Amino acid sequence: MTDTRDDGRGRREIRALDSGALRALAHPVRVRLYDILSQQGPQTASTLAAMTGESSGSTSYHLRALAKHDLIREVPDRGTARERWWERPSGGVSFPGPDTLRTPAGRAASQVVMGEFLERRHEQLMRFVGSTLRDELDPWAENALITSATVSLTVEQLGEVNARIQRVIDDVVDEYRIDPNAEPTPTADRRIVSLRAEAFPITTESD
Repeated sequence: MTDTRDDGRGRREIRALDSGALRALAHPVRVRLYDILSQQGPQTASTLAAMTGESSGSTSYHLRALAKHDLIREVPDRGTARERWWERPSGGVSFPGPDTLRTPAGRAASQVVMGEFLERRHEQLMRFVGSTLRDELDPWAENALITSATVSLTVEQLGEVNARIQRVIDDVVDEYRIDPNAEPTPTADRRIVSLRAEAFPITTESD
């Protein structure tokens, strides 16, 4: 699984999370905080508490745990001693890696993180579907894409298909990259859009 945040300058480095960073992220609240920082830009413990329903003391604790493994960082030259701002570094992260899959703890942490990420994406998708069915002639709904297909592939072909999809996403990120000096605040004519692709072998009932 890869999650990318472009740096606004065309550089896209992918960091493979080691077992320590993955275990630090393997908590539902931390995944949620990390994802909010990825999608909505810099936040404070207080703003994150308001978004998540957690206390500011709880969000501060989890933010420090994420920062300890360089998953997030304090925004330089912003905030005060009482109110610190946090951001997710640019670039992408990928997991699980070979080292994390060698141990039961690494595999368990990978399952937690991937499960939480995918559950959040599914919740966002279902909220969009629900609002779309309520609103008539919504141009955002008309131009959104929700599609699925089933094909027969070899493992080599699956790898090539995924590489082609990733190249398309990379091209889109390059063309419409977020300004690193501006917070990605939605406006009437511009919104943060989630790009998501899935291609994996289906497990049949007999497997």
